[in-house]
Amino acid sequence: MDTTGMPLFCDVDLAARIERAEVELITQGSTAAHRRQGEGPGFLAPVMGGVASFAEDDSPLNKVAGLGFGGVPDDGLLDEVECAFAERGAPVQVELAHLADPQIGARLTERGYRLTSFENVLGFPLPGEHPRFQPDGIEIRPSGDAEFEEWLDTIATGFAHPDTQGVASHEEFPREVIAAAIRDLVSAAGMRRYSAVSEGVVVGGAGLRMTDGIAQLTGAATVPSHRRRGVQTALLAARLAEAAAAGCDLAVVTTRPGSTSQQNVQRQGFHLLYTRAVLVKQAEHGGE
Repeated sequence: MDTTGMPLFCDVDLAARIERAEVELITQGSTAAHRRQGEGPGFLAPVMGGVASFAEDDSPLNKVAGLGFGGVPDDGLLDEVECAFAERGAPVQVELAHLADPQIGARLTERGYRLTSFENVLGFPLPGEHPRFQPDGIEIRPSGDAEFEEWLDTIATGFAHPDTQGVASHEEFPREVIAAAIRDLVSAAGMRRYSAVSEGVVVGGAGLRMTDGIAQLTGAATVPSHRRRGVQTALLAARLAEAAAAGCDLAVVTTRPGSTSQQNVQRQGFHLLYTRAVLVKQAEHGGE
């Protein structure tokens, strides 16, 4: 991979395009969670180009995503969103890109939101072709329906044992909730699955979703016993090759700052595009 070129520049329009893809992903996953639960507590609400999502208790899909590129929400709209989360006993978590309208961050701060953490969005410009990589003893292949449960178990196991490099995450999710969220995203978002197989056993997995020319690289994880053997590099190369062949012009991935995942993708030529600030307002008893 060529890592010697100029850094990929991300303007407001590109950030808005990436955030729209994120809104689609969250919306589809949350909708699948609601369908699975039937009369559950879930909700979805548009918020000035973004979305407020509550999938189920403790879900990683419970957030406000994509805010900042479709206008500044007024206090009435924010009241509605905050009340909806408070009625479910959940905090409001807003993931706000630093390229979003700065008035939004100021308004949220005035309303009692606190900066909790950051996450980085990195991108890779896709050429017409992309080389694949296969480490010794590891087979990278599309993951079919017959091995879905094994693939899902591998991903959930990987996420349950995160690498400790970089800034610690402010969130922890039960293993079963992670598995449910991934299942919902796969079922609703048209995600393609890839497995890394060693001696007939799935030891790593990853997902790929393509929309509007953007390849979203999601759900990448390796079981602890097979880490640092090139599994994630190989899964990354396979997905980039497929996305390039499908005509995507940009691949994106989200990582914790300073994490092993960020280090791995930057070694493969990804550029830091922008950072999302994670702003949280705790639920108040009885709503607002």
